[in-house]
Amino acid sequence: MGDYLLGLDAGNTVIKAVIFDRQGNEIAAASEEGHSRMPNPGHVERGLDELWTNARQVIRACIEKAKIRPEEIAAIGCAGHGNGLYALDRDGAPLIGIQSLDTRAAGLVDEWREASVGDRTYPIARQRPWPSQTPTLLAWLKRRRPDLFSRIGTVFFSKDFIVNRLTGRRVSEVSDMSGAGLLDLAARRYDKALMEAYGLADCMDLLPPLIESADIAGRVTEEVATQTGLAAGTPVVGGLFDVVASALGSGVSRTGSASIIAGTWSINQVIIEGPDLDGPVFMSSTFDRTRYMAMENSATSAANLEWLVREFFEGEHRDGVSPFDACCALAAAITPAADDPLYHPYLYGAQQDGHARAGFYGLAGWHSKGHLVRALLEGVAFGHRQHIETMRKAGADFNEAVLSGGGSRSLIWPQIFADVLGVPVTVARSRETGALGAAIAAGTGVGIFADFGAGAAAMVRTERQYRPDVSLEGHYTRRYALYQDIAEAMAPLWRRLTAVSPGAADGVA
Repeated sequence: MGDYLLGLDAGNTVIKAVIFDRQGNEIAAASEEGHSRMPNPGHVERGLDELWTNARQVIRACIEKAKIRPEEIAAIGCAGHGNGLYALDRDGAPLIGIQSLDTRAAGLVDEWREASVGDRTYPIARQRPWPSQTPTLLAWLKRRRPDLFSRIGTVFFSKDFIVNRLTGRRVSEVSDMSGAGLLDLAARRYDKALMEAYGLADCMDLLPPLIESADIAGRVTEEVATQTGLAAGTPVVGGLFDVVASALGSGVSRTGSASIIAGTWSINQVIIEGPDLDGPVFMSSTFDRTRYMAMENSATSAANLEWLVREFFEGEHRDGVSPFDACCALAAAITPAADDPLYHPYLYGAQQDGHARAGFYGLAGWHSKGHLVRALLEGVAFGHRQHIETMRKAGADFNEAVLSGGGSRSLIWPQIFADVLGVPVTVARSRETGALGAAIAAGTGVGIFADFGAGAAAMVRTERQYRPDVSLEGHYTRRYALYQDIAEAMAPLWRRLTAVSPGAADGVA
């Protein structure tokens, strides 16, 4: 058996390929940025042909950089962003890719809330409908795009599409399907009553065969081997919902341990023994064959910094310093003060409110770019805190956390997280925690590791730890209260704004 594992990570924007050895050392990596299409307000889509082209390119580039024989790769695992909707037509050709930043179905969620649809779905899936959720989007397509809906043959997720192209198999696995609210969570299977609640009882045949995350989904085909440089016959496992993969790849594998991911999405998750808590949370996903991951998530995290850099700092490379690092340096130079501006990180809506919008509040003439960047970094951390408080109320408590995702790469942002959350924050050595988690699943699937915990112990190392600055506790308590009060006051105004936006009617079911 080969000494290396290939992890793929198909996010909302970038697809990555990383080759690891069995000790978790990164041998080589390659990445390719994709392009999102926004044909209407609230619609965020990607071309599936481009996604597969980019996947082939990064796999080949990664193998060439590693300077290993493809036969030395023991197995392949793929992680990918959850929810959204990726569909093949009835002949298996790519049909549509809707990303998890999409809010077109916000009106349908409002309608379902009035009809108490969530009261029917939550007891089964431990999840209520929300705009970017896969069944919600499928129901929206059924109602608003019947022509496209009638052509759908398979509904699954971004990483399932990659697995399908690698192996020719149409399958999905339990972590993504449960994270999308499409499984009876306790039974870990599809459920007709659940689909009926979404108005999708006639769509059971669109859901592909279900396997475990570490089960072998198929093997690399001869055609794909020629296109990518992989060895034909290399095993490909089912893979993981990327937030679960990132938790695993950052070393979070014990029951009660917490993972915070500052990526495109704000992910806050704790491993629990059973599917139920003392109160409701946003979603739960299966973690392994017996345990679960309780989550509070929303599209309110590092995508905000990506937007700020893209629109206002792109090209500002000075002395080899990236614009992201330059932004963080500006924020680090600011001494926190009571009248610092606040920021709401709702560029792509809030968790249960697709009408929410981002905004800076409390700006004054003496505030600088550094104040704005720091407000944004703090606002994202406040969004994470809001989710964590919900989990704690439900009984998923913890006293330390591992931070991963793009935000963990900053030298200042993890400290802001520790100060805002009031817990020690650890950063793992590997920056590619999603790909590493996928590689651990691949190694488990072919017997290199006995289980996920053994894989994490073998492959994950800690790099940095940040402790809360107790002198800032009162400062952040006051600012967090203001953050919440302003959001509550703005909620009806956001609805008025989006109700009259050009093209908004297309997003309201």
